[in-house]
Amino acid sequence: VLEQECRELNKQFITFHSQKRPYIFLKWAESADGFIDITRTGGHPVVLSNPLTSMLVHKRRAEVDAIIVGTRTALLDNPVLNVRNWYGKNPLRVVIDRTLKIPESFHLLNDSIRTWVITEKKHGDNNQTNYKILEFTEKLLPQLLTELHKNNIQSILVEGGSKLLQSFINKNLWDEAFVEKTSINLNNGVKAPFINEKEYLIDYHFRT
Repeated sequence: VLEQECRELNKQFITFHSQKRPYIFLKWAESADGFIDITRTGGHPVVLSNPLTSMLVHKRRAEVDAIIVGTRTALLDNPVLNVRNWYGKNPLRVVIDRTLKIPESFHLLNDSIRTWVITEKKHGDNNQTNYKILEFTEKLLPQLLTELHKNNIQSILVEGGSKLLQSFINKNLWDEAFVEKTSINLNNGVKAPFINEKEYLIDYHFRT
């Protein structure tokens, strides 16, 4: 009775137990011409979200168990990755940093929130910051998902950057994508991830 509706209601729980991995959400905002940022070595990213969609990002953070970013995003944006514009718990922060390039002064390493650093180098843990050594091969993402599953992480939100998001897409390791499309044109820069939207469930938010 109402099998599909029941599966939708319990999708994260069912995916966690049937596929032995967390339920995976992808999230990004892109310009009308398909870029997520300008090409830069520092400074602030281009703001493509509005106050409402920014609030929705924090709502989604509060609804998942973990949030993941790559090294480049961590270095360029120095994100906090907590819940500020919504009520709820902070998710586990996961950052992929193969050679430990992120300075210890950055927000992700401030030991204020439970954090995993995925690396291939040994490093001592802090109170809430744990360094997880994984093999940086084609099996990196499956290894990471297995580790998250072992630690009862049932859902994750992948926030960037473009290379990390595309890696999840290319390996078909995702379940839903939240994509904000704007009328802004950047003309060049960092290309947005690509999904064949005809085949998958994507939640688009358009604004002008």
